[in-house]
Amino acid sequence: MNEQTEQNNSTPQQIRTIQNLYSYEDMVLWIEKKGQEIYGNHFKIYESDYPIIYKLIAYFLKDEPTCFQYGINLNKGVLLSGPIGCGKTSIMNIMKYLTPTEHKFFVKPCRDISFEFFQDGYQIIHKYSKGKLYESEPKIICFDDLGTENNLKYYGNECNIMAEILLSRYDIFIAKRISTHITTNLSASEIETHYGKRVRSRMRELFNLIAYDNNTNDKR
Repeated sequence: MNEQTEQNNSTPQQIRTIQNLYSYEDMVLWIEKKGQEIYGNHFKIYESDYPIIYKLIAYFLKDEPTCFQYGINLNKGVLLSGPIGCGKTSIMNIMKYLTPTEHKFFVKPCRDISFEFFQDGYQIIHKYSKGKLYESEPKIICFDDLGTENNLKYYGNECNIMAEILLSRYDIFIAKRISTHITTNLSASEIETHYGKRVRSRMRELFNLIAYDNNTNDKR
């Protein structure tokens, strides 16, 4: 990464990157190369996605001046929304290699969590909120594809597992400022329908919303 102060006018929306230590064009090339290592040579960052990618780069590199310009709060996590196939999961899997060590996170599919709950019960809520037994601190997690999990029953009791986890993550965020990330194709109203008004309200405090356009092409 080259140290420089630049004005970047390369995105369709003429977003400028100012007074920072990173060449965002070089970072996009690095992301594309990393994506090809993980997903194959077909992986590509499209110019139409630059506004989203630049915001994610700014957030995960903790580039304060650029985040301020974008209205991104570095104390909150990221809620990356967009239509199916726009590349949300792929880009978050790459961003975990970009972020500084103290902000490292892992990506966990919500569907997998629902299956774990079916097998292991309510301890799964603790596992993905406060952490496994004997862990000193909860971890930063990206819950992938929120809305694809099912409400499952454990010994006859139905549980909205992700609603409970998100409420617990909110408590941890307030107490310890440990962030959470999410990818989803749900709209705000759909989130409220699935998880209730309380969860939607908490999510406003937990996340910076970074959203792909609803007309973004399926890249799969």
